[in-house]
Amino acid sequence: MLSNSGCDYFLMKTDQATTSSRLRMVWGASRILLGWLFLWSFLDKLFGLGYSTPAAQSWLNGGSPTAGYLKYGTSGIFSGFYTSISGNQIVDILFMFALLALGLALILGIGSRLATYGGTLLLLMLWSTNLPPAQNPLIDEHIIFIGLLWGLWWTKAGRMYGIGEWWSKTTLVKRFHFLE
Repeated sequence: MLSNSGCDYFLMKTDQATTSSRLRMVWGASRILLGWLFLWSFLDKLFGLGYSTPAAQSWLNGGSPTAGYLKYGTSGIFSGFYTSISGNQIVDILFMFALLALGLALILGIGSRLATYGGTLLLLMLWSTNLPPAQNPLIDEHIIFIGLLWGLWWTKAGRMYGIGEWWSKTTLVKRFHFLE
């Protein structure tokens, strides 16, 4: 017969397992949602789906995915720099590649390390387009997303609702660990 302390121990272990499973589900879902945020931004700018980008200004119709925001949406200490690079084709290509790569990596659960480093760089640059932020002296959604990216990587969230487990066992990733 189990004593009270034995029952408590069993319940504590069960609760820990349940909590761990739920946390993995939350991290996995958060990864997919954040990935969709980046992928959607890419798709809207590419096709001009009418949310942030009208069809006439889509990248496929010759519009620049960076021109409007960098020219008119920046403020603060780096606004002169960002205005000077708005509409630059190399900047457009790099920005669109970053959105696509980050979105796909997060949704699929692969390349977590690169997604974390690259996403941190992209988000820090976006954060710096309006310094100081309008709503808070330091923090805005870009900084929150950076924290989320690092949490996703540290918890190996790509292995929940993603193909990260399989990806980490491929010959390519075993040879080039930075791709995990």
